[in-house]
Amino acid sequence: MKITKKQLDMEAAIKETEQLFQQCSQHEPRPQINNKFTPVPFYKKSFEWLYRLFAKPFILLEPTQTLVDSVGNVYPEWKTKLDEEYAHLLNAINKEVNILDVGGIGDGKTDNTEAFKRAIGNGRVKVIVPEGVFITKGIRLPSWTILVGAGKGKTTIKLHDHAAKGTRLITNMNHWKGNHHLSVQGMSLNWNVERLGIVPKTSTWGNYSSCLTYAHVTYGWVKDVEGINPGLHCFDISSTLYNYAGDGYRACGGSKYVWLDNLNGYGFGDDGITTHHSDYIFISRSHMCDPSGRAHQRGSSNSNGIEIDDGSRNILLVNNSSARCFGGVEIKAHQNSSAASNVQIVGHISVNDNRCYNFRHIGHHKSTDTESKSAYNIMAMNLAAIAPIFTDLYKYSTPRGLVVSAYKNVVINYFTLIGDPEYNYNGNPVIAIQYRARNVFLNNISIKDFKSASVAIKIYGGKNLADSVKISNVAVRNSGAKAIDIGPGVQDIIVEKVKEL
Repeated sequence: MKITKKQLDMEAAIKETEQLFQQCSQHEPRPQINNKFTPVPFYKKSFEWLYRLFAKPFILLEPTQTLVDSVGNVYPEWKTKLDEEYAHLLNAINKEVNILDVGGIGDGKTDNTEAFKRAIGNGRVKVIVPEGVFITKGIRLPSWTILVGAGKGKTTIKLHDHAAKGTRLITNMNHWKGNHHLSVQGMSLNWNVERLGIVPKTSTWGNYSSCLTYAHVTYGWVKDVEGINPGLHCFDISSTLYNYAGDGYRACGGSKYVWLDNLNGYGFGDDGITTHHSDYIFISRSHMCDPSGRAHQRGSSNSNGIEIDDGSRNILLVNNSSARCFGGVEIKAHQNSSAASNVQIVGHISVNDNRCYNFRHIGHHKSTDTESKSAYNIMAMNLAAIAPIFTDLYKYSTPRGLVVSAYKNVVINYFTLIGDPEYNYNGNPVIAIQYRARNVFLNNISIKDFKSASVAIKIYGGKNLADSVKISNVAVRNSGAKAIDIGPGVQDIIVEKVKEL
C-alpha cells in the first residue's frame, strides 16, 4: 500500500495525480444511456433569452498547472502574473491615508460611510484602518486601491444598523465596467445580521448580502480577513450578474486572477467562500465553519464551506478546511447554468460536514436529463474527511465522505476518511459514485471506523448508473459489510489492490 503515516512528498504526489488525470481524461468511457430527456418547463425557458443577453458560450480551458516551490508551497502557474500585478498595484499608489485623518472614528457607533469615501477617493490610494470598530453603510473600491487593517479582531468594519438587506459590506466600484488591482487585508468584516431581527431569509437575489464581493474584478487580493454572519456569503468572487442562461453558457463580466488567502468565516447564510463564472482563482489556508443557512428555507440549506459554482474555471484550492457545513467543498452548478470545470484541490480537511466533498451538476444527473456539457475535470489529493454527520441545515441529506454525480474526468488521490464508530450512519455508504459520473479514478484511499455504514465505496448502477470507474490501493477497516459494492449494469470498472483490515 502507498498510504503511510509519513508526510506526503507533495511534488511527487501532485505529479502522480496529474499522471492519473491524463490516463483518466484519455480513457474512452462506455456510451451513456440515451433515453428521452424531460423537457425544460416553459416558465423556465421563457427567461433564457434575458439571461443570454449577458452570456457567452462555455469553453473548456486547459487545466492549470500546479507547482511546488523550494519550501513546499503549492501554487498555480499563473501566480507569477498575480505577483507582477501586485507590484504594479504598489507602484500605482501615490498616497496613503489613515481613516482617522479624514474624520473616521472606530468607536462602534459613528457612521464612517463618508469618511471612507473621502479616504478612498478615485483610487491610487492605500487606506489604513487602525484598531477599532468602524460602522459603515457599505464601502466601494475603485481600481488601484488597497484597504488594510491592523488584523483580524483588531480592525472591524461593521454594517450600519440601517443598512439594507441587500448591502454588500465591501465591493468594487463598478460591476458593469469592471475594476482591477484591488487588495483588502487584515480585518474582520461584520455584516451585522442582527440588525434584520427575525426574517425568513437574510439575503436578496443575486450577488448581494455578502461581507465581500468582487464582481468583474481582474487582479484582486483578499488576505487575512474574517467574515462574520453575512446574509449570503462571506466572500464571493463573481460575475456582474449570476447567469442562468443554461448549460453551455457563461456570464459576461466574470472575475479573473484573484487570490484569497488565510480567510476565515462563520455564520454565513449560504456559503463561506464561493466563485461564480470566474477564472483563475486561488484559495489557500482558509477555514469556513458553522453556517446559519438562513439564506435558504429552513431544513434545506445548501450552505457550503467552499463552493466552486456555476461556470467557474481553473480554480485551485490549497490547504483549506471546513467544519459543520452542509458541504465542506462543493463543486457544482445549478440546472440552468454551466458547471464549474478544471478544479483542483491540494489539501483539505473536512470535519463534521454533512457531505465532505460533493461534486455534482444539478439537473444533469438522471438518464432522463440532458447530459452535462460542462461538468469536467476535477483533481483532488491529500484530502481528509473526519466524521461526516447528519445536519439540521439539510435534514434529509445523509452523511457522505465523497459524492460524485454527473462529472467526468475526476481523480481523487490520497484520501483519508475517518468515521466515528459510535455514530449511526444508518446503513449509508461512505463514498458514492453515482448518477452518470464517468471516468472516475480513486487511488490511495483509506477508510476506517464507519461501523454502521452499509459499504465503504458504492458505485451506483441501474438506469442512472455511474460507469468507467477505476479503484485502486484501498484500505478499509471497520466500515460496513463490504469494502466495495458495484451496482447492476456497471461494466467498465477496474478494482485492484483492495484490503479489508
